[in-house]
Amino acid sequence: MIFVASCENSVYVALREKMMLYSICYDVKDDVRRLKVAKVLKDYGTRVQLSVFEADLDARKLERLKNRVRKVLNDAEDTLRLYPLCASCMSRIEILGQGVVTQDPEVIVI
Repeated sequence: MIFVASCENSVYVALREKMMLYSICYDVKDDVRRLKVAKVLKDYGTRVQLSVFEADLDARKLERLKNRVRKVLNDAEDTLRLYPLCASCMSRIEILGQGVVTQDPEVIVI
């Protein structure tokens, strides 16, 4: 989708591929691997709990994230789950206590 808006004789164009919010949670047995997984996830999203991240991803970023995490995980001991949240689901997210729902990424200015 392309958004075009003008502001004080400047034109801002935002190109946004189809993105989806994912809730990503993990259970990694080894401390070193756990830290590596968290570091990968930080590159793509926001930590919302100790072992849970939210990330707004297009298909390409999702594949890159999974490929990077696969290099770290031990399939016999570790688990990472990705839950896609559609727009309807996002509007119904409830948070009890501290925290905010992850928002869309900022507009790209060209």
